[in-house]
Amino acid sequence: MTTISHAPLRLAFIGMSGAGKTFWTQKLAAAGYPALSCDDLIEARLQPLLAAGGYAGIGGVAAWMGWPDSPHYGEREAQYLREETAVLDEVLADLARQPEKSLILDTTGSVIYTGNHLLMRLRRQMKVVYLAASAEEQQLLIERYLSNPKPVLWRGAFQPRPGETPRDTVARCYPALIAARRQSYAALAHGTIPISALREAALDAPAFLALVQQALERAR
Repeated sequence: MTTISHAPLRLAFIGMSGAGKTFWTQKLAAAGYPALSCDDLIEARLQPLLAAGGYAGIGGVAAWMGWPDSPHYGEREAQYLREETAVLDEVLADLARQPEKSLILDTTGSVIYTGNHLLMRLRRQMKVVYLAASAEEQQLLIERYLSNPKPVLWRGAFQPRPGETPRDTVARCYPALIAARRQSYAALAHGTIPISALREAALDAPAFLALVQQALERAR
């Protein structure tokens, strides 16, 4: 039986913003596993632009991008995706140079837009785990986004109506964005874990990795 316990351990978490990718990456990092956050790497590449506007942190990246109906959003969305693509390419190139290296990778919700060639490299070099929200959990993701905005690539899914506030448009259009991405996430992943299965308060790093292993074995 194949397990994920032997070295190197290479896991890439995918899913919507708020699904728990960063939380579990940080939990595994605290347990001693080497980990990287694509958000942090993208922010570092955007730093000159962010500093010029007085922005900082991942929330600053979201503020720099602005709401999808702002005049500069399209240009900054494209810039963000270029940096994300470069970050993923560099991470995978480093793994290719060091076949013995373990890594836990916290991807962004928009990783599926980085191009098929990169995504196939990701699948070859890492085990991709999709943290999936059910239809009932969509409202939770919307509330997390509105209360603590992170960069989101809408790719045309943000469609405001006359007289509608941006927050109302987000609440109406975000479920459509989740639905549009769900199939791509599932196709990319080697295994899927419902985020409802991760709410057990006592779930520590080993227990989480056991769930990951079960998800990968179910998908074989």
